[in-house]
Amino acid sequence: MGKVEGGMKCVKYLLFVIFPHHCLLSNCVFVPCWLPAPDTFFIGVYILIGAGSLVMLVGFFGCCGAVRESQCLLGSFFACLLIIFGAEVAAGVFGFLNKDKIIEDVQSYYRSIYNESSNGTLISSYQNILNCCGTKANPCPDQEQDRKDCETGIKDFFNSKLYIIGYVGIGIAGVMIIGMIFSMVLCCAIRNTREVI
Repeated sequence: MGKVEGGMKCVKYLLFVIFPHHCLLSNCVFVPCWLPAPDTFFIGVYILIGAGSLVMLVGFFGCCGAVRESQCLLGSFFACLLIIFGAEVAAGVFGFLNKDKIIEDVQSYYRSIYNESSNGTLISSYQNILNCCGTKANPCPDQEQDRKDCETGIKDFFNSKLYIIGYVGIGIAGVMIIGMIFSMVLCCAIRNTREVI
């Protein structure tokens, strides 16, 4: 097996160091499994479990590929990161283009839980976070006229926090691009050292 040297050795160990962070992130998404949640949130929990498993698998490819200097595993790591990157870009574009529909869905969900009497805690958390009360059809009581209705609060919240979501997405994309660059550089260096020997 060819041994990489110099700067490529640094890239090798950087990829190896990234793996524990992948494991930590993938395990963090399992936390919602133990939290009590309404039945409507189980789909989101299952998506988080799948995403955590995928992140752990991708991190495993990167770690083992770097340690064993395996072109196949590093290529798999690159391919997985490229697919995830494409999916994130597609999801970001979809979310940006359908922002109004997403806001309407959240408002509709709020209206449905507002009309049920068994969701008092969830309604209170919405109202405390968004500093609002009621709906457009059932406005705030007279003593709270200065507070907006929660449907308007939901729309304002999404519009004001959208740039933060964009910055986080750009940061994640940057880390993924760095991971793809490192894996391809290391893969090419491994190929070159094997050709020399």
